[in-house]
Amino acid sequence: MIQALLTNRFGLKFHRETRDFPVYALVVAKTGLKMKASPPDPPADPADRKSFDMTTSATQTGTTINYGNGMYMTFGNNAFVGRKLPASAMADTLGRFVDRPVVDMTELTGNYDFKLEFAPEDFGAMMMRAAVAAGITLPPEALKLIDASNGDSLFNALETLGLKLEKRKAPIEVLVIDHIEKAPSEN
Repeated sequence: MIQALLTNRFGLKFHRETRDFPVYALVVAKTGLKMKASPPDPPADPADRKSFDMTTSATQTGTTINYGNGMYMTFGNNAFVGRKLPASAMADTLGRFVDRPVVDMTELTGNYDFKLEFAPEDFGAMMMRAAVAAGITLPPEALKLIDASNGDSLFNALETLGLKLEKRKAPIEVLVIDHIEKAPSEN
């Protein structure tokens, strides 16, 4: 709907391209995978299938993203906890806490249960980095805390799962704006 609005009111013209960008590749470490595979679900009756319904809930202790069918990710109490998550979902989530996109290159096909634990100051700095990446303006004191944190805690925590983030270049699809008017057309 927004795309149609921008096209109609602002004369938006765009196309998609694939370009190479710096990324972190999520890979299995040389020490081998240490994450626990989630037990498979029992076969479901097709009549019992539910539509996909992602929900998010937050409390004073953290935030949970529920993807349905027992698959969720929780951020709180200085930890990330995932249940029944594929590596692709983990990579997508990790991209919010680092300075570049994270691309799943693990070649893992199952779903996994995991827990990443952090020191309180590292967890706080990661949450502030995610806020800045989402466009939230933080006070200068908070930005100083981010700068004081070296950011290695996420990399170290992943190693406990037998995973690693490696700097690489990878193709990423981007939206290229060809034309847009500064003022909207009349209603």
